[in-house]
Amino acid sequence: MTLHIVLVEPEIPPNTGNIARSCAATGTKLHLVKPLGFSIDDKTLKRAGLDYWPFVDLEVHESLEEFLIEYKDMPMYFATTKGIRSYSEIIYEENAMLVFGKETAGLPRGLIEENKDRTIRIPMGKDTRLRSLNLSNSVNIVLFEALRQLEFPGLE
Repeated sequence: MTLHIVLVEPEIPPNTGNIARSCAATGTKLHLVKPLGFSIDDKTLKRAGLDYWPFVDLEVHESLEEFLIEYKDMPMYFATTKGIRSYSEIIYEENAMLVFGKETAGLPRGLIEENKDRTIRIPMGKDTRLRSLNLSNSVNIVLFEALRQLEFPGLE
């Protein structure tokens, strides 16, 4: 059993490095969807992931379309500030794919509209100056809820 974190066009190396570290520590597969805002050889990315990179189950996809075709039969949840349900209201399945957008723009609007029933959000205050939480924090919030529901498989 594996959960999947999917980062669509991530832009900030330290965020991806932190997420990779969480994935390595929890046995979660990490998917990066191009274009990336950095090289995966970037020293900042590796520094954020420290010595965890050899333990990351990583798959890189050339495009969002390629990824969606390849994994069309997998359960997917799309994290967005426009999500219709709180991330904690979902009952996560084994092999769920938790999909997050790029830091500056989130997921493509069309993808959100096509998958409205599978959109999730993290509750936040209504202050419009706060667009969203940091990507690596958001990933960890949702990831650990899914792991908790699945009783932390393979973790101690």
